[in-house]
Amino acid sequence: MTIPAPLSRPARTTARRLHGLWDASPLTYLTLLAAVALSVAPIYWMFVVATRTNDVVADVPPPVLPGGHLGSNVNRLFDNPDAYFARGLLNSVLVSSCVTVSTVFFASLAGFAFAKLRFRGRNALLLTIVATMMIPVQMGIIPLYMIMVRLGWQNHLQAVVVPFLVTGFGVFMMRQYADQAVPDELVEAARVDGCTTFGVYWRVVLPALRPAAGVLGLFTFMQTWNEFMWPLAVLTPENPTVQLSINNLANAHFNDYTLMFAGTSVAVLPLLVVFVAFGRQIIGGIMEGAIKA
Repeated sequence: MTIPAPLSRPARTTARRLHGLWDASPLTYLTLLAAVALSVAPIYWMFVVATRTNDVVADVPPPVLPGGHLGSNVNRLFDNPDAYFARGLLNSVLVSSCVTVSTVFFASLAGFAFAKLRFRGRNALLLTIVATMMIPVQMGIIPLYMIMVRLGWQNHLQAVVVPFLVTGFGVFMMRQYADQAVPDELVEAARVDGCTTFGVYWRVVLPALRPAAGVLGLFTFMQTWNEFMWPLAVLTPENPTVQLSINNLANAHFNDYTLMFAGTSVAVLPLLVVFVAFGRQIIGGIMEGAIKA
């Protein structure tokens, strides 16, 4: 049996430092617990109010245990004629799903092109795409609204889908990941085997980009689902997204807080489902990026 040679003093110091990264002090755990409590407390209180009646909303101290009115509040939510909550929920699912699938597809395709293909003007085009990330979204609302009016897309779902089919952030993110995750030799080998450019993307590049695609898909779905300003500008209260439905409840003559919090609780559920579905991809992408680093 071969006895391993003893580590040198610098190596032992490095090993102790690496081992110390996994040791957490009690203060670290307290800080993490405080951060979790501050993050979860508003969401939990929202759920508690959604299960109660309006007479406990202003109680001091506030209620800390759920009540028994969640079912009746949800029924009142979907029966409310001013909220159009069922239609808003369906519209948000359709819009967020279409935008997410389109963004992941086009961003990964463009990222592959910028990372692995050689063509004239590649750097200038990439710089232009990155420059679009520096422009605030609010500055584009007026010209974008004028375009929607010219196309006759007001109060149509394509008005909140087509302008966001691909994003500069998604292209840049997928380009950076493809540059590291896909070796040039793998692309050349696929070409030797007879793959077309799209075949290389579909059969070789896209499977390698799956962790980054999962992260981008989650971020895109959450951002589209929570979008409020642009749907408010281009859609009507009768054809809303879920955020506009909740806004309709807030703008009612009587502020029914249990109804608003019940709507918010229902609106959060799809985000939780998407997070659970893409959570493994996010962790895999983070770990793979850490190993490569």
